[in-house]
Amino acid sequence: MLPTSISSNSNKVLQTRKVDATPYASALIEGHRDFGYNLETALADIIDNSISANASEVKLVAETTSETPWLAIIDDGCGMTEHDLVEAMRLGAKNPTSMRTPRDLGRFGLGMKSASFSQCRCLTVMTRHRDALACAQWNLDRIARENDWTLELIDDPDPLGRSYLLASSGTVVFWDNLDRMMGGHADDPVKRTATLNSELSRAERHLRLVFHRFLEGNNPRLKLFLNGRRLTPIDPMAKDSTSGQWDPPDEIVLEQGVVKVRCRTLPHHKMVSKEQWNELGGPEGHLKSQGLYVYREDRLIIAGSWLGLAKQTELTKLCRISVDIPNTMDADWKIDVKKASAQLPPVVRERLKKVIERFVGTSKRTYQRRGQKLVDETRLPVWNRVLKDGHVIFRPNLEHPVFQTFSAQLPEELHIDFQRCLRLIGSSLPIETLHAELVGNAEAVVADAADKADLELLVRAIGEALTAGGASPESLSEIMQSHQLLRDNWAAAEPIIKEFIREIS
Repeated sequence: MLPTSISSNSNKVLQTRKVDATPYASALIEGHRDFGYNLETALADIIDNSISANASEVKLVAETTSETPWLAIIDDGCGMTEHDLVEAMRLGAKNPTSMRTPRDLGRFGLGMKSASFSQCRCLTVMTRHRDALACAQWNLDRIARENDWTLELIDDPDPLGRSYLLASSGTVVFWDNLDRMMGGHADDPVKRTATLNSELSRAERHLRLVFHRFLEGNNPRLKLFLNGRRLTPIDPMAKDSTSGQWDPPDEIVLEQGVVKVRCRTLPHHKMVSKEQWNELGGPEGHLKSQGLYVYREDRLIIAGSWLGLAKQTELTKLCRISVDIPNTMDADWKIDVKKASAQLPPVVRERLKKVIERFVGTSKRTYQRRGQKLVDETRLPVWNRVLKDGHVIFRPNLEHPVFQTFSAQLPEELHIDFQRCLRLIGSSLPIETLHAELVGNAEAVVADAADKADLELLVRAIGEALTAGGASPESLSEIMQSHQLLRDNWAAAEPIIKEFIREIS
């Protein structure tokens, strides 16, 4: 121990001694396994390094059926010299405050190591740069035994028998001893394989979403493969859809760069295929996936959250806002090690709050106007929407021509009972059940199909009421198309309407 002195904040000179407080290798490196990574965020972090190395292809190869499963992430980037490899394997290789190039997706110099350790106990990196091959390994079991920070450099040209995976230039990251990926089924081959494949399936969607901007287009910046199968992008904004709506772009100019904001209303589920709709909503559905999509250098960081600026509601589930930030703003946004979360800087929060209020307000008014049209009395609705004591009530429209026509055929003493039956139907709407079904999965709730006889009765009753009110035969088809039930069954209803018009013409 060497004596020394320092000045405290009070300008008092303090007598101190220096002691070695180097972290215990085994304890610290085990702690790096618990930064909160899962398989999907771990793989994304490794792919970030490949993109920063100018890779045009990244291949994920997973051996899940053998007694010793392994996984490899292979890129065709620039590769590394042995010196560069040692630095890349060093924990904290880069200062997070250092300036980075626009293409650099890293930040802390921890990603490759912490991401890998979160899934495996043996990390081996093999790289080739200008025909020079280098290989290094961190083995957590060895570190636990020896408790030192010695990195193992491997001179064997094919230490794992997998050098065939390495291109003429590039890097392969090998994960062996996948203890965190087996779900506790290391001794059960069938369950172990099933668990590994299930984890990879979930990770696949995440990667297609996170890197979708890199994977898009006829000449993409990156091609991504999983066990030989090329992955296609999932664009959360559905840019390729002709439906939906974009708001004008907005920019927030700050000292550290420019934040680019773009609001998007997704197309209605009837305007896209069921497969595309489900893909856009993801496993949690559209209610949970609405909100902000934050990109850092085109890499998705946050996928669907209002970050406390708005509530998730059924009326806003098609609202998505892309927010693009440069990597010069990492400190301001508090980007975490996993690059899977961020916090809004105060000045951005205030601007986004105004953007969201305007955007969400427009979306709600659009839905409300559509709802009002569906119950417009001039369209002869089957249900009336009534406001009573601050509550919205739906009642059968007792004046509807179908009900009136049937009532007229009943003996007079049954009229009151018929109306009572209709009111009972209105009072018995399963509101709680409907609400539970609509939240997050509204598109799955549909009306029961109407048969031909039902449609004929409806067309005749409405047609007679309209003509009695002065509507011309030529206008009936257009007027009836605005009726929800007839519009939803237009293929069957249209010939019935044409036949009715011929009869009265």
